[in-house]
Amino acid sequence: MIGGSVFLGRAIVEEALRRGHDVTTFNRGVSRPDLPGVTAVHGDREVPADLDRLAESGTWDRVIDVCGFTPSVVLDGVRRLNGRAPHYTFISSISAYPEWPGVSGVDESSPRHDCLPDATTGEYGVLKAGCERAVEEYFDGGALIINPGLILGPHENVGRLPWWLTRIQRGGRVLAPGDPALPMQVIDARDIAAFTLDQAELATTGRYFTSGVPGNTTFGDWLNLCVEATASDAELVWVDDQFLLDHDVQQWSELPLWYAASPDATGVWTPSSAKAAAAGLTCRPVRETVQDTWAWLRDIPIPDRSFGARILSHGIDPDKEASILAEWDNRPR
Repeated sequence: MIGGSVFLGRAIVEEALRRGHDVTTFNRGVSRPDLPGVTAVHGDREVPADLDRLAESGTWDRVIDVCGFTPSVVLDGVRRLNGRAPHYTFISSISAYPEWPGVSGVDESSPRHDCLPDATTGEYGVLKAGCERAVEEYFDGGALIINPGLILGPHENVGRLPWWLTRIQRGGRVLAPGDPALPMQVIDARDIAAFTLDQAELATTGRYFTSGVPGNTTFGDWLNLCVEATASDAELVWVDDQFLLDHDVQQWSELPLWYAASPDATGVWTPSSAKAAAAGLTCRPVRETVQDTWAWLRDIPIPDRSFGARILSHGIDPDKEASILAEWDNRPR
């Protein structure tokens, strides 16, 4: 495992250990502690000498890379690991596909961003496409690409569901964005982990979207599950998309997972995991994901609920939220 201590990587390691695999993790040893039971090799994948030390430390049945963000860095690691394992799984992102989120039904056959396998700079999704090519074109063995959609679950290090749970735990009137009937498509990191290991064990090649079950919740049901899990007295106040845009609420970040309805967001919740489902991907109920995430989060003091160095800036300022709610109450009817 390249990575293996944070969120999806942690879930994959936990599942691999549960299955009885011997697991070596390679990471800096900075973001989170290594899980008990692994053989930990600490180093920086951007430092060639550290990669050489990893390659010299053994051979493996499989490599799973969950933290590749720059193609040139991934390519360097691939070249050094050639001959050390027969199969390489790279965890990428649906963001590698430029048609998402504007096109409905994006799947494995859709075009990817153009990006060279030795690129060093670019936007996140573009670079992910280049990382994929570094593995596909330069690894001497089988290559499997996993393209997750929106991932939730315990130990989330981005802070989307944790922010909503924390806000709803605080109670009171909660600014809820857009249409509560909006269908969503979310997936638990543990379900991606199980599917990834299933395919890695089979030495499967190719690529799979793992974005979950279409319409497995709505925005309203999802936030109500947060209220239920936290046993909060929170009151969800649903405010129209345009009203939020008119008040400069930042989509996806100030109110996590909210995208205003528009032609540019037609496909946010509609990527297709049909291929993965046919190969055995199963998804637990969203209620279980919310409840388990709260069980992990609730004992962490609120000031300590930081989610790692790569956390995006999530959550609306309480004063801004209160001001918008007051203006919504007083709007012309």
